[in-house]
Amino acid sequence: MSEDTIGNRWSESEEQIMEATRRALLQHGYAQLSISRIADELNQSKASLYYHYDSKEDLLQSFLEFTIDRLEANIDTDDEAPNRELEQLVEALLPLQLSDEESQHRAVMVELRSQAVMNDKFREQFTEIDGLIVKRVERIIDRGIDEDVFRNVDSRRVAEHIFATTSGATYNRATTDRSAAVAAVRVSLLSYINNELIRG
Repeated sequence: MSEDTIGNRWSESEEQIMEATRRALLQHGYAQLSISRIADELNQSKASLYYHYDSKEDLLQSFLEFTIDRLEANIDTDDEAPNRELEQLVEALLPLQLSDEESQHRAVMVELRSQAVMNDKFREQFTEIDGLIVKRVERIIDRGIDEDVFRNVDSRRVAEHIFATTSGATYNRATTDRSAAVAAVRVSLLSYINNELIRG
């Protein structure tokens, strides 16, 4: 899905609401989030938000849909050789440094994910988010196999392994102070790609 497709799906006012939701989540977290606080970020009344959404949960489900669309647009490229594309995806999923805003955003997504334990709609959307990343990794590996860059491996199994590894490091980063862990995981994962996937 391209940025143009996203623009066609989401109106300007909806995008503004999604950005206001993101800012409110960064500032207050899920537990303290309210329609009033999102409305404050928009400089609009609560009534204007309730015109579009029935509740905070309804708005957050749309926010996750928006996140899915953005994620799909950001990871859908075939401009690089398969090995370089896979390395760049790992680097994007596990950046060594995060801005304060990006760090807060990732922490908020981990917090929202915790709601999926009891919320079927959130579970459905996080299942879709995870599936998009796994399928992207799988497609890169399949292309690498077709182009004789990668060994003939079970692409789904390897994609799930790569995703589980990056996810674990992401949650660790968001919930602990083990700052060196992400760099160690990234080095190990890139070494795995170079040694186990790439044909010698």
